[in-house]
Amino acid sequence: MTAPTPTAGTGTGTDGVRLAHGPRGTTVHTGQHPRLGRVTVTVLDPDADLDTVHAWVTAPGTEFWGLGDLGREDLRELYAFVDSLDTHHAFLVRVEDTPVALLQTYDPAHDPVGERYPVQAGDVGVHLLVGRGDARLPGYSGMLVGAMGEFVLGQPGARRIVVEPDVRNDRAVARMVRSGFELGPVIEMPQKTAQLAFLTPR
Repeated sequence: MTAPTPTAGTGTGTDGVRLAHGPRGTTVHTGQHPRLGRVTVTVLDPDADLDTVHAWVTAPGTEFWGLGDLGREDLRELYAFVDSLDTHHAFLVRVEDTPVALLQTYDPAHDPVGERYPVQAGDVGVHLLVGRGDARLPGYSGMLVGAMGEFVLGQPGARRIVVEPDVRNDRAVARMVRSGFELGPVIEMPQKTAQLAFLTPR
């Protein structure tokens, strides 16, 4: 999944979707995964978490995330802007206290993607960057996708997850399919050609 290009909309949309949020550094979710262990989701702190996130978005193999050219200060300003919005949120995901992923959620009705497909009540856009894997656990990224899907769909009013990875990102698209996402149309975004995909609770 790739990073969003948020707009400066306010509010939580017209459909009443409630996205998890809170002050910087607040833990909004703690769960126990049968194989990963304890998984926590904490509101991203653009200052305290900058070193971790900057290392991830500039690492080899993360070009589809789209932030590899940003310096530290530019990245901090970007996530400070995201932190100021009611419609876009960023989180640091930890497994047993170790930072492992960057999660972003957003209201598609207040994002460029919402101009390219018919947004439904309860849609929640998601981007996930796995920054640290575990070679001892085959399918680690897929397990994180599943855990984050449960977290996002566990929020009141959330009915469907929407993702839009770059069509060239074969690994991400394949992971979505394995995780139960239904592929939608290919759409043209400002900075990429994207594959829409949707996940609804079963």
